[in-house]
Amino acid sequence: MAPQAKKSGKAQKQTKKYIIDASQPASDKIFDVSAFEKFLQDRIKVEGRTNNLGDNVVVKQSGEGKIEITAHNELSGRYLKYLTKKFLKKQQLRDWLRVVSTSRGVYELKNGLVNWDRG
Repeated sequence: MAPQAKKSGKAQKQTKKYIIDASQPASDKIFDVSAFEKFLQDRIKVEGRTNNLGDNVVVKQSGEGKIEITAHNELSGRYLKYLTKKFLKKQQLRDWLRVVSTSRGVYELKNGLVNWDRG
């Protein structure tokens, strides 16, 4: 086999798009989407620092109860799930809502009333 040529230079920036769908609890008026958007803008870390979003990460509301996060750098979906759970805990909704990944890059808040009595 012929040796592969090494690629030099920086890699292309990849744009990742995540959607957090909170339309179900927002329509029930138990979840404040604008407060969640502000929370994400304050808490997302870029290069190890909060309030460092700049042009790298854009957080905006799209549609009724949906938040769209566009990242031009490395941002993990698990990190967004972690921040969503943290917000739910802060608002004392963690016992009632679950964060579920419905497809790649899409997280949805669902009613998660769990029956703890396992007979």
